[in-house]
Amino acid sequence: MEWRDEGLIIGTRKHGENAVIIEAMTNSHGRHLGLVRGGRSRRFAAILQAGNTVELSWRARLEDHLGNYTVEAKTLRAAGLMQSRNRLSLSQLICEHLRILPEREPHPRLLAEATAMHDADADGYVLGCALAKFEMRLLNELGFGIDIASCALTGEEEGLAYISPKTGRAVTVAAAQPYLEKLMRLPHIFGGSLDMDPKEELESAFNLTAHFMNMHIWLPRQLSPPSMRERLIKSLCDGL
Repeated sequence: MEWRDEGLIIGTRKHGENAVIIEAMTNSHGRHLGLVRGGRSRRFAAILQAGNTVELSWRARLEDHLGNYTVEAKTLRAAGLMQSRNRLSLSQLICEHLRILPEREPHPRLLAEATAMHDADADGYVLGCALAKFEMRLLNELGFGIDIASCALTGEEEGLAYISPKTGRAVTVAAAQPYLEKLMRLPHIFGGSLDMDPKEELESAFNLTAHFMNMHIWLPRQLSPPSMRERLIKSLCDGL
């Protein structure tokens, strides 16, 4: 078995005396692990870092084997990420999110968004919106996204403003009035109609994604939310 693909390195771990197992999110083969022989050498020190994009050749005798990677550098970002606390935290968070995905299942749109955020010259609201949308796409692609097709109570398709934390279905402003304390606000970022300032938009968006990730991903898998997430969100929102 053999293939060649481009991938974003999302994790590494030592193996034996001089090898490294890298975990990469690839275009056509999804989240895929492979062994790099000699990966702990000086030659690979700057290449095999999380956040870098590399060209990968994978080879194994059988498809379900770990296999061996041959790696060529493409876009080396790790050194630049170290110069910005927000960029480093963002990269770490993206990698943690991608590691939630089933192994060897392609998610090209998620990879494209992850790569774009790594390369974006943005901060604050713009970067916050991109991250919130990425988290919502992750939920959608895992089958746990919110439903904003129509109001859960009236069937209306316009004026959606709140989300049920239990069902993930949207509700209009008028239909939500008797239940406001039980509902979550739906920001413009996700198609909502409520007027909010940029900070409120981001906080509402991240509250939504955190709630449903906790419900469907973190708690069922007995995982804690990524430690850098709260600090990064606070940093992105505080400047608004």
